[in-house]
Order: sequence, then C-alpha cells, then structure tokens
Amino acid sequence: MAEQYTGACLCGGVAYVAHGPVHHSSHCYCSMCQKQHGAAAGSYANFSADKFRYVRGAELVQEYASSGEGRRGFCRVCGSSLTWRSVTTPDNIAVTLGTMDPPYDGAVQRELYPENKPGWVPGK
Repeated sequence: MAEQYTGACLCGGVAYVAHGPVHHSSHCYCSMCQKQHGAAAGSYANFSADKFRYVRGAELVQEYASSGEGRRGFCRVCGSSLTWRSVTTPDNIAVTLGTMDPPYDGAVQRELYPENKPGWVPGK
C-alpha cells in the first residue's frame, strides 16, 4: 500500500491528501519562496499530481502566478502556503512540508538556490 500524507491550512478550511511515494523533498532558498513563506526557504515534498487532491475547501484555494512557470497555491482565508506547481511539468506538485499532519518526518534530499540562504540561518 502506498504511503499517505495528509495536511491542512492554518484555519482548517482546506485539507488535502497525497499518496506517495514522495519523489523528493526540498528546501528552496529562491527569493520568491522566501517572500511567500516569510522564512529562509520554502520546504516541499513532491508528488505525482494525480496522487494529490483536496478533501475539503478546494474552493478556498487561490493560485498566484509568481512567474511564467510557477503557480503557488494558498488558502485565501488564512494565507497558508499549500502548493507549488510548474506549468511545464504538470504531472508533479510540490506540497508544503509545514502543512502536513502529522508532521513530515522524511529526509530532505535537495537544497535549491543554496547561494541565497540568508546569513541568519544557523549553519550557513
């Protein structure tokens, strides 16, 4: 049986389920992820898009076209960052690790744009 991952936004209006395996997980230090998350990085688990679905509140999910390639999904009520997807690879979806319940306990395999890691991050 495939692994199952569940999660929700801060207000609980949006909930999702994703069936594994996780293709890879990552911390992305690009400036867009930093601004979207208000943190050093956006942290994601990547799944096959056909293995992800909203089980509650899909109508509350808004997408923002942050670039010509990227679409960022968030709850329009509480603002929680939920997903990132590329228009050039629609078969994949990146789900934010911080919204998973129970918390994601897998290893993070990739650091994207590590040259943008802020100086205030421990271990830089």
